[in-house]
Amino acid sequence: MCKARTILVIGGGAAGNAMTILLRRAGLAVDLIEARADWNATAGSGITLQGNALRVLRELGVWDRVEASGFGFGSVGITTPDGTVLHVHDDLRTGGDDLPATVGMQRPQLQRILIDAVRASGATVRLGTTAEILDQDADGVSVRLSDGSEGRYDLVIAADGLGSTTRAAIGITAKPEPTGMAIWRVAAPRPAGVTRTDLAYGGPAYIAGYCPTSDTTLYAYVVEANRDRASIPVASYAEEMRRLTRHYGGFWPEITAHITDPAKVNYTWFDRMLVEGSWHRGRVVLVGDAAHCCPPTLAQGAALSLEDAWVLAQLLTGSDTWDDALFQAYHERRIQRVRPVVEASVQIGQWQLDGVRDADVPGLMGRTMTLLRELP
Repeated sequence: MCKARTILVIGGGAAGNAMTILLRRAGLAVDLIEARADWNATAGSGITLQGNALRVLRELGVWDRVEASGFGFGSVGITTPDGTVLHVHDDLRTGGDDLPATVGMQRPQLQRILIDAVRASGATVRLGTTAEILDQDADGVSVRLSDGSEGRYDLVIAADGLGSTTRAAIGITAKPEPTGMAIWRVAAPRPAGVTRTDLAYGGPAYIAGYCPTSDTTLYAYVVEANRDRASIPVASYAEEMRRLTRHYGGFWPEITAHITDPAKVNYTWFDRMLVEGSWHRGRVVLVGDAAHCCPPTLAQGAALSLEDAWVLAQLLTGSDTWDDALFQAYHERRIQRVRPVVEASVQIGQWQLDGVRDADVPGLMGRTMTLLRELP
């Protein structure tokens, strides 16, 4: 019965791509639309994937390529701003003992791997396309797309990110809110001695860190108080990031020497959002950043999005009845996991903003990571 059903996935990021792969594997007809004509295949610097994200990527059938493309490691170093290592903490393997604790990789590479898997699934993909009208009734949703075409679907899955227009279109009023922090990110060559993430708290920024993303690359980041984006010329991005990183020691001088191209530097505010109440309205349901987002202090943004897709796909393919009860079960299963991660991610950042020196960051991180070791 499920095999006759049709689904529209709006958004081709981690959540949308994962949904498409899993639903096509179950034999459902899936159309994926993505607003960006290039499928967002080149944007971004790096991404930290912890074990619970790797667990879903293995379910998607792409773990071998992720493992070959990224850089796996199992610990985090805490350093002073001058680079002195204060403590090395072994990471919990939240995806199980048969997966690394963490893999760093170039974000465009992960996106290309997922794109290839979507293409191989046989889904219909339309790029540079958005949904303009959603007209739903008890049995499904009639959709008009920006290319002028129309379709009828049993379900629409909104995976269109933090600024989701679908979320607003179905009457969910939640919007992302800035936390007060912003992050500078850049991809750079990996110094030979960088084999894990190291984090320095203090100095001219709240946090300075880096993550190896392959045998030859890493991505580096510094976190400061957010500023009006309009006051920072894009042409000065490299200079602005160097202004912060040049005060850090250890591997930072070598990394800083490669921060030269402003086009390769990304500046983003930290946001938080959690849709309260149901994540669906009728036959339209939210996944990923459209439903929740958290600052990257726990590196769980992509992982939570991938888990959403995995859980919703299990429910949809395991039931002949797609109704409010099913979508409420999806929400109840996810909210008990997503809420503590969002709250912990925000709290860690707030402690930094407030200058709380005796904050139990390791304890909060440990409790949250222990939660994530359980199946979503």
